[in-house]
Amino acid sequence: MAVTVEKAQKLGYTCLKALLRFAFMVANNLVAIPSYVLYLIVLQPLRILDSKSFWYIEGVLFKWLLAMVASWGWWAGYTVVEWGDDVKAVSEDEAMVLVNHQATGDVCTLMMCLQDKGTVVRQMMWLMDHIFKYTNFGIVSLIHGDFFIRQGRAHRDQQLVLLKDHLEKYYRSRDRKWIVLFPEGGFLRKRRETSQAFAKKNNLPFLKHVTLPRLGATQVILKTLVAPQENGTPPAGDGVRRESKSKGLQWVIDTTIAYPKGEPIDIQTWILGYRQPAVTHVHYRIFPVKDVPLEPEALTNWLYQRFIEKENLLTHFYETGAFPPPQGQTKAISREMTLSNLWLVAIQSFAFLSGGMWYCLFQYLYRCLF
Repeated sequence: MAVTVEKAQKLGYTCLKALLRFAFMVANNLVAIPSYVLYLIVLQPLRILDSKSFWYIEGVLFKWLLAMVASWGWWAGYTVVEWGDDVKAVSEDEAMVLVNHQATGDVCTLMMCLQDKGTVVRQMMWLMDHIFKYTNFGIVSLIHGDFFIRQGRAHRDQQLVLLKDHLEKYYRSRDRKWIVLFPEGGFLRKRRETSQAFAKKNNLPFLKHVTLPRLGATQVILKTLVAPQENGTPPAGDGVRRESKSKGLQWVIDTTIAYPKGEPIDIQTWILGYRQPAVTHVHYRIFPVKDVPLEPEALTNWLYQRFIEKENLLTHFYETGAFPPPQGQTKAISREMTLSNLWLVAIQSFAFLSGGMWYCLFQYLYRCLF
C-alpha cells in the first residue's frame, strides 16, 4: 500500500511529538526526583523535632510528583470520567482501595483521578510489584513508605508477614489514609488463562475482563488496620496507638477501570502520547468495612463477588459505552474529572526551578571545596 504525503506527514509529526515528550519526561525526572530526595535530606532535623510536619511536607512533595506524572497523560489528551459513588465524601477517612489491573497505565490513571480528592494522594500508601523498586520512581516510593511485594508461591507467606510489619511500622506513624492494591496479583493478559483454569477446576464463574483475586494482602490489611471496635482484634501496637487517634480502616472502595474498546493504556503510551486522545472510565463503589467479613472463607467469597461484579460492570461498559446505573436507579451519572493546567504548569515550574537551584548550589560548593 502506497504511503501518501498526508500519512507520511502525520507519522513524522507523531514521531517528533513522541521524541519531544520523551525528552521532556527525562528532564522532568532528572530535576524532580533528585529535588524531592534533596529537600527531604535537608529536612531531616525537622523529622527528629516534628515528625508530623516532616511527613506532611513529604506528602505534599509526593503529591506534586504524582501530579507531574498525571500531567504527561493529561496534556496528551488522556482524561478520566468517573462513575458510581463519590469518593470525595470519604477522602478524610481511612480506606482500602481495590483496583482491577490491566496495564501499567492503571497506576498513572489513579495518579490522575485522585489528584482532586483532597489529601488522599498526599496520605496514601501503594502496594506494588517489587520490580517497581528498581525504576526511576523506586527511590520516591521507598522514602514515602510504599510496600513492594514479591509475587509467587515461594515468597507468599514471607511477604504477608513483611506486609503486616510494614503496616504496623509506617501506616499510622506517617498518617496514611488510603491504601491502594491490585488483588489480582498481576496484569489481566498474564493471569487470565491461569485464572480461568482455576475457576473451571473449582466451579467458579468464567471471567474475561478480570481475574479471580488473591486473598492474602487484603486479609492482612483488614486484620492490621481495622479498629478493634470493628473486628475485635488488638490494635497495631502501643506505639501506634499513642501516635494516632485513628478510627481505623472505615471503608473499602471497589474501583473498576475501563478503557475504550478494552484497549488499556500502558506507561509508554502515557509518556510518548502516540495514541489518539482517549477517555478512561473509573467506577467506584464504597463499602463500610463493618460489612466486610474477616474470616478467610467468607472474605474470599466476598472478594470473588466484587470481581464478578467488576466483570458485569465491564461487560456492560464494553457493550454500551457506559457503566450501568446503581440498583434502584434508572440512569447512571458520570462526572468528568478535570485538572488545572495552571496548577500543573506551576508544579512543573517549581520542579525545574528546584533542579536549577540544587545544580547551582552544588556548583558553588564544588568551587569552594576544590
